Amino acid sequence: MIRRASLVLVGALMGATAMSVINTATLPAEAAGSSTYRELSIFGDVFERVRAQYVTPPKEDQLIESAINGMLSSLDPHSSYMNAKDAEDMRTQTRGEFGGLGIEVTMEDELVKVITPIDDTPAARAGVLAGDFISKIDGADVRGLKLEEAVEKMRGAVNTPIKLTLIRKGADKPIELTIMRDIIAVRAVKSRVEGDVGYLRVISFTEKTYDDLEAAITKIKKEVPEDKLKGYVLDLRLNPGGLLDQAINVSDAFLERGEVVSTRGRNEDETRRFNATPGDDTDGKPVIVLVNGGSASASEIVAGALQDLRRATVLGTRSFGKGSVQTIIPMGDAGALRLTTALYYTPSGKSIQGTGITPDITVEQPLPADLQGKLETAGESSLRGHIQGQSETDQGSGSSAYVPPEAKDDVQLQYALELLRGQKTDKAFPANPEKAELKN
Repeated sequence: MIRRASLVLVGALMGATAMSVINTATLPAEAAGSSTYRELSIFGDVFERVRAQYVTPPKEDQLIESAINGMLSSLDPHSSYMNAKDAEDMRTQTRGEFGGLGIEVTMEDELVKVITPIDDTPAARAGVLAGDFISKIDGADVRGLKLEEAVEKMRGAVNTPIKLTLIRKGADKPIELTIMRDIIAVRAVKSRVEGDVGYLRVISFTEKTYDDLEAAITKIKKEVPEDKLKGYVLDLRLNPGGLLDQAINVSDAFLERGEVVSTRGRNEDETRRFNATPGDDTDGKPVIVLVNGGSASASEIVAGALQDLRRATVLGTRSFGKGSVQTIIPMGDAGALRLTTALYYTPSGKSIQGTGITPDITVEQPLPADLQGKLETAGESSLRGHIQGQSETDQGSGSSAYVPPEAKDDVQLQYALELLRGQKTDKAFPANPEKAELKN
């Protein structure tokens, strides 16, 4: 059932909250007019003036990179230039693995706090524990660093050592550990059994997502007998996206047939269609897809496909609304250009650009008192310079992107579980593939 599409990211703008889709290709170019070259000549003159006369000597490479990004950001929020480091970071994210220690961390009291060491990783084997505070990395204080800067210091080439100084509750002095970095595979899918329901949370769409999903479904089937399994919850909340081929494969895992998604560029002959193949990994069991304002691009492709083809009921709040495709074009010195080249469309022919996925069943997730008034509702439609969607209205896209840490407090999840168990009813559940919404 697994199909291969060219590298297309349907995910977050790296390091930001907005989402994108990426396809690698070499595109033909049309010659620019003579007036364009005159303008480029003016740019060259300005660059020389700045380089020679600015009050302090500027870094020329940064000037050029800023000029390129200024041009691209004037197009839309998702087109940009990536220097060699940024491009490698993107490739690392899409591979779903990196050289590192294997710990999930956050920032607390200006120190890096270990949320949990990942099983069978260098950190776990060295004795790092959940709740430990990292105060020094290779002898340098963590205080004053941003979380991403600290994480960057802990990552590195495989088989290279790093020294961590840990502060542990109950220990009378700091603990020093020297750990050898190794390849860390980031789980793209987390799963568990909620009694008689299989819970599948897709965190991002990396090269490992479909394989992780397939393994998770197999594990759930082994834990719950077929006659006891009520169905599946596919949680796409807070999922910023990733690779397009993985979004297609994840959709295909639940489908027997039908168009999953199409992409349409500037020219009609650039339209591409991707179809499901026979074989439903979940054996036709009922599926509920959870979405919120943090569900974007690749996750919206999956939600849109399963909704339009009536394979699943979508529950939650309106998704982010990122419906454009970015092509990744390799540039010199290992940099890359990320350029918006197409929009994608759900099986019914709808573009969700600037509108998002509207759930079949809207269930608001209450915010705890300490977060009320502090979380902004973000969506594609609120991004400056975004491409206007063909169906976009003043209502826009996006919604709250909050998910409680404890399942018992998760109103959206509990609502889905009650539907699957028959404790609640709704005309939108269960979905009926015979009533699939297809384009004419």
